[in-house]
Amino acid sequence: MHQKQNHRRRSITMNGKEVIENHKKYNLQSWSVQGSLNPKAIEKTDNIYLWDYDGNRYTDMSAQLVNMNLGHGNKEIGDAIKKQVDQFCFIAPSYAAESRSKLAKKVIQLMPDNMGKVFFTNAGADANENAIKIARMYTGRNKVMSRYRSYHGSSFGAGNLTGEPRRFPLEPGIPGFIKFFDPYVYREKIHFDSEEEAGTYYVEKLREQILYEGADRIAAIVMETITGSNGVIIPPKNYLPGVRKLCDEYGIVMICDEVMAGFGRTGKMFAFENFDVKPDIVTFAKGITCGYVQLGGVAVSSEIAAYFDDHLLSCGLTYSGHPLACAAGNACVDYYETHHILDHVNEVGAVLGEILEQLKKKYQIVGDVRYIGLFSAIELVKDRETREPLVPYGRDPEGKMGKIIKMLEERGFMTYSHENMILIAPPLIITEQQLREEMEKMDEVLKIADETMR
Repeated sequence: MHQKQNHRRRSITMNGKEVIENHKKYNLQSWSVQGSLNPKAIEKTDNIYLWDYDGNRYTDMSAQLVNMNLGHGNKEIGDAIKKQVDQFCFIAPSYAAESRSKLAKKVIQLMPDNMGKVFFTNAGADANENAIKIARMYTGRNKVMSRYRSYHGSSFGAGNLTGEPRRFPLEPGIPGFIKFFDPYVYREKIHFDSEEEAGTYYVEKLREQILYEGADRIAAIVMETITGSNGVIIPPKNYLPGVRKLCDEYGIVMICDEVMAGFGRTGKMFAFENFDVKPDIVTFAKGITCGYVQLGGVAVSSEIAAYFDDHLLSCGLTYSGHPLACAAGNACVDYYETHHILDHVNEVGAVLGEILEQLKKKYQIVGDVRYIGLFSAIELVKDRETREPLVPYGRDPEGKMGKIIKMLEERGFMTYSHENMILIAPPLIITEQQLREEMEKMDEVLKIADETMR
């Protein structure tokens, strides 16, 4: 009997081929044409590495979806989840739970001194959904402004916030969602003599649009503090302070989406700290638990929190502040601090910046490189003088970017591209030696692309 039980347990273990076959047969995979999929089956992970069922090792140079900030197999996070399992796995949001209470306090303590409370969600998209609702309830206004090159999620509200082509399946969208242009200086046709001049230009164009839309009708301006998948677009230093002044002037709620850029990615705990501003609302997810259990949240100012002391907060989720997720979140926040992750990001990020600048000098296909901390993108062009993108916006008819990503994968460098950008955002625990090893692979692939694709 004992032998039969062992055999039964072994028989349900799948090999790599079976995992892939089941995946293709039963899963609908996001952002993909399903018929051409050939996913890689991963058997185990550790640190910054992944292994397939044949024992091949790959390096996670995008931290999966820029969420595995503390890498794979972190024992402290795993142990915290196990401890919470032993206490209880779930209790409804209306009950007070230790892991939830602790994490809410920790998040507010990490935030600027104007922040008051947190509403926990399941991920980044519903964090942005609820941030919009809160801003509308608080102001009594209905319009919401966000940028064209933004990604805020693909659920209906967050998808209407999103500016890039992933919003198209949701159109015609929700009334009141207004788009404005990013401070994308590299692609601007106007020449600016200084970073400050560029920042002032974009702020004044936004002011003009606010007036055209009716300032007293705008509830919120929502921005990825640093635009993420759409190219790691870092705003001029005076841009966010300028937007902050506009919001103050017109009574508009300033919402910073820190889902991707938050929790150490830029070398600060939150990206807005690089620009010395205090948002009214901050949305977060990804790095709060590093993917070990899904969690997101909306941090609101003390003023907004006080409004709901005697007004109904019409927001709710079954899994708001899930105890297992909050246990993971507590362990993550503690790990960032006790292991001095921010210092490490700044040290290794400086090396990444040097390497990227060298690649830009070396290859004509590299139009621009943008980096802050361990958050970076390489923008590829056909012609450096005209800055014509390697692939047209929203299209890649010849599959050029896919071929480049495939060449990187063949060398064990795992990341993704969006438009004409290659994202490089490894786990924040990557060492300088590991980074240099992987960027040599990037060098090899860019050399081939430079010679064959322009």
